[in-house]
Amino acid sequence: MHYWLMKSEPDTFGIDHLITRPGQTEHWDGVRNYQARNTMRDAMQVGDLAFFYHSNCKEPGIVGIMTVTRAGYPDFSAVDSNSRYFDPKSSPERPRWFMVDVQLVRKLSHTIPLKVLKTYPELTGMPLLQRGNRLSIMPVEARHWMLILALEKREVSVNAHS
Repeated sequence: MHYWLMKSEPDTFGIDHLITRPGQTEHWDGVRNYQARNTMRDAMQVGDLAFFYHSNCKEPGIVGIMTVTRAGYPDFSAVDSNSRYFDPKSSPERPRWFMVDVQLVRKLSHTIPLKVLKTYPELTGMPLLQRGNRLSIMPVEARHWMLILALEKREVSVNAHS
């Protein structure tokens, strides 16, 4: 099993949107970065776990846990001319973009903010915390995964680490 972090803007598609989907399952479409595409196409497998991360918002951070329920397959939004993710260079015969399906495991009891994650030296090397890394999908090492889950249990507050 592998661990991932998947970013989305909560106004576009947040964890509360996922909660309302049938079976709390949805395809993760619209990724238009080749490295993130390759991760979905080649590396993510059914049963892998992912942190749901809210980005570009007042308090960016980890808000939930998802599982991959369908491995990489062509992103149909790329060939839909009415979609905001349409790519005229993609076709059903030669798909350029891929997606996976994810299902909510659970919403965290509270957001684990980015600014709190940055205070833990044990998370050094985590791609999310590296300068300039803006990928929407990135790997998470098992040791980082376990530490972040422990942070939720400790009820870490922003004030306790500021």
